Amino acid sequence: MSINLIRDISDTSSFWGATWVFGCFPDVHIICDAPIGCYNLLGVAVTDYTDALPHMANLTPTSIREEDVINGTAGALKRTINDLHSRGYLQNKHLIVVSTAESEMISADHSTFLVSLEPTARFFWSQSLEQDEWTGRNRALLFAWEEYGKPHASTTTPVANRVNLIGPSLGCFNAPADLHELKRLITGIGGEINLVYPYEATIAATPRLAEAAVNVVLYREFGEPLAQALDRPYLFAPLGIFETTQFLRDLGTLIGVPRAQVEAFITQEKRQTLQPVWDLWRGPQSDWFSAVDCAIVAGRSYVEGLRRFLGDELGVKIAWTSGRPRRPDEPDNIEIRKRLHARAPAFVFGSINEKIYLAEANARASYLIPAVFPGPVVRRTTGTPFMGYAGVAYLIQELVNRFYESVFNYLPVETIKCAAEPMTGPPAPEPTRDASARTMAWTNAATERLDAALQTIPYLGRISASRSLRLAAEQTARARNLAEVTLPVIEDVLNSQTQ
Repeated sequence: MSINLIRDISDTSSFWGATWVFGCFPDVHIICDAPIGCYNLLGVAVTDYTDALPHMANLTPTSIREEDVINGTAGALKRTINDLHSRGYLQNKHLIVVSTAESEMISADHSTFLVSLEPTARFFWSQSLEQDEWTGRNRALLFAWEEYGKPHASTTTPVANRVNLIGPSLGCFNAPADLHELKRLITGIGGEINLVYPYEATIAATPRLAEAAVNVVLYREFGEPLAQALDRPYLFAPLGIFETTQFLRDLGTLIGVPRAQVEAFITQEKRQTLQPVWDLWRGPQSDWFSAVDCAIVAGRSYVEGLRRFLGDELGVKIAWTSGRPRRPDEPDNIEIRKRLHARAPAFVFGSINEKIYLAEANARASYLIPAVFPGPVVRRTTGTPFMGYAGVAYLIQELVNRFYESVFNYLPVETIKCAAEPMTGPPAPEPTRDASARTMAWTNAATERLDAALQTIPYLGRISASRSLRLAAEQTARARNLAEVTLPVIEDVLNSQTQ
């Protein structure tokens, strides 16, 4: 029997995904069929550390007790519903009861019983034990459409220039900023936003999904099944200059906007939103893009978009990628940790997991750029998009800032100290060069070993690392009364650097 070890789980269960979707609707109250305290992580901690929400006001647990496990959880559900009614929490609200891993383990299926208590309520079997977050989000979106939208939208006629934005919901990294950019692009060419679903919608507004002529799916990891069920043309949100330009042209065609109007907007964007990109690309740091490498750990939409933008458009070397949900040919967290310990790229797009791995490896020359949850990192403002033209400008700005930070970190400390110390009195005499300042001969084997070691260090750090390692090796050789640096000397120096 083989045991599959899972390290630092990066995906959560379908219960969480479904609750992130249903929790967006202000006219929905969620009852999660969970033991006492089990909802706290979802209802309080996770939303606080990701979406900066103090708690989910429309989420209540049944607080299953020990006797409920023995006698059945129907009593706990009835108590909870009665309590919510007495407090007025269910007034003008649609009630959805969601199963959890704990309730599913004792087969607490309330589909039939719930109807006897609340005829208009719905029970959602989350399949938390078998399915991941992305599947849960997809199923919840389809459930909302099938139960609350489709029965009332059969005769709806779509409006030509209306567009739905599908997918942004609680617990989605950077949703406010990317959503803001997509709205700006769609309205910029003459489109009209119909519904942002579920992020800015109500469950009662679900039938209005049928009013849009086109759907834009924000994420490749979930949302597409709902777009397919709506039976309208759909596009994925773009990332990068080329992809955004093509997206605008395709969308313009689908919503009937004249091509000249779309091209005029694109021209305006090149002169305004993308102006920082041209400035940074032509600046003194322009040679760096092809000289550095990066790794990407993120949601599927970000992984594919960043790989095309950074690799194809900027010429950055992509060391490796790992998307969520992860494909069989991509590294899992155990393999990611091994790779970052063996050789960390200059830049890593990732989560707190990758940040921990870099810290373990003391990867001083590598920089983590948050690109996915888990956090803790807050992305509630609209100024940090990855998608669209504004995302291009933001990403290239972030990279250049870290280029400069890397250069600063590899300045000799003495240079910084000397610049900060005021000069008093006459200038000091030039120091005489002692033996330790003179270079030594190196054997071919030692030189080859140093070159191989430098290849494992990100490009920006190699010059400083080469200087430090050479100085340490020659000092060690002199201390051993050797006339040249030998292979054992450089091996000892390299070993001391990794301890």
